[in-house]
Amino acid sequence: MVGVNNDVRRVVLATSNQGKIRELTEALAPLGWELLPMQDVTLPPEDAATYEENAALKACTVSLATGLPAIADDSGLEVTALRGEPGIYSARFGDRKNDTERNVYLLERLRDAKATDRSAKFVSVVVLAYPDGHLETYRGEVTGRILEGPRGEQGFGYDPLFEVDGLGRTMAELDVPTKRSVSHRGRALAALRDAHRDGPPERETSKLE
Repeated sequence: MVGVNNDVRRVVLATSNQGKIRELTEALAPLGWELLPMQDVTLPPEDAATYEENAALKACTVSLATGLPAIADDSGLEVTALRGEPGIYSARFGDRKNDTERNVYLLERLRDAKATDRSAKFVSVVVLAYPDGHLETYRGEVTGRILEGPRGEQGFGYDPLFEVDGLGRTMAELDVPTKRSVSHRGRALAALRDAHRDGPPERETSKLE
């Protein structure tokens, strides 16, 4: 471990997903933090039972390895017709290798689903971990429905299939400011920003056992 530093002004991004890196960087810019890339750290398998646990494992691994606070998120898509699947397995749904294959697999699974069963929600949990083991946890959700085909060129993952309730557009059709304000990850990060607007909150809650 490279020393212990609880200064939240320098934070390591515990992800190699370029889409998430972009969203985290844009969303946290107002705080003025120095956001550092994850280097020479192997993330643990995302095999925990909840979004919170998966995000905490990643953030804690990177924080302990670097001696700096680290931020990670775990997110997923929960579809009514699939009884909440793929959920925490969204990134490896059906053992498909990439976003396109996972989207195709999702549409195949929903081929015979009723319109009312195509309702869904995106969930994101963001965890900020400190080298002393303290955690801050923030959760965001957005509801919508799964279309019968993709729309839009922005975003990543299931964004082209997910039409946001009340907007009539998919996540992949939203401009950056709109997506930041309505997306699951955007809402979780907004809660983090609010908590740190006047400096870090009291750290007396979570600690990874």
